Amino acid sequence: MDNLFYLAHQCLTESNLDKKLLLSVDAVKNIFDDDISLDSYAVDAKQVIPGRPEKPVLITPKGVPGRNIQTLEGRAAMVHSFAHIEFTAINLVWDLIFRFQNMPKEFYVDWARVAAEETKHFKLLRDNLISMDYDYGDFPAHDGLWTIAEQTQHDILLRLAVVPRIMEARGLDVTPNLIERFRQIKDDKTVSILELILEEEIGHVSIGTKWYRYLCEKTGHNPDEKFREIVDEFLPVAKTKKINHQARLLAGFSQAELDYLSAI
Repeated sequence: MDNLFYLAHQCLTESNLDKKLLLSVDAVKNIFDDDISLDSYAVDAKQVIPGRPEKPVLITPKGVPGRNIQTLEGRAAMVHSFAHIEFTAINLVWDLIFRFQNMPKEFYVDWARVAAEETKHFKLLRDNLISMDYDYGDFPAHDGLWTIAEQTQHDILLRLAVVPRIMEARGLDVTPNLIERFRQIKDDKTVSILELILEEEIGHVSIGTKWYRYLCEKTGHNPDEKFREIVDEFLPVAKTKKINHQARLLAGFSQAELDYLSAI
């Protein structure tokens, strides 16, 4: 019987792309088959570096060039940016599982499902790139999402508030517009992938909300008040022009949270 946290550490730190995807699929299968041990796995999490291939080259967010999706190259660059988000999400979920080893079993089963879906999303986007004669790594990318993970690595409540409920929830706000842009240029393949991602990301944010509220109850925090405090702390990255109220309600946001976000 494999150790869950050992498997998560393997998935997180593997840098070979194809091997990483296989490890992720196999680890999820073991978890779903209940062929897993939850004994602690002692590795200094502060020293753990997420595995990633040599490419894409990582640059600052401001250094990422604009993308004109009217051209094949611009369309591929945009799809590449989506793929990089999903790749980072794979690392994020395995880091969450590996780093915080004192949660109920249901927590790890929930996040294993997220890992499976993030891996699926990445594969779909990568296959789409390949159909355009590009591949993951052919365009530069930025590491802003992982930087947020580093800033929240010491506190699981903070991690669950910021990564799924602030950063990933922004995807719920912006993806409908992206879908429409690709629909206008009749890129039906990308549209169908983004529609699937939007649907399943609602579930991911919902899982983040579920466990955020669980920890708030356990630690005696009012979840709405605590979320406002955290949003204020991460205001530069939390601000968004338009809130997808319907998707966020489905993902478990309270009306009070949505009212606060809308007023920022």
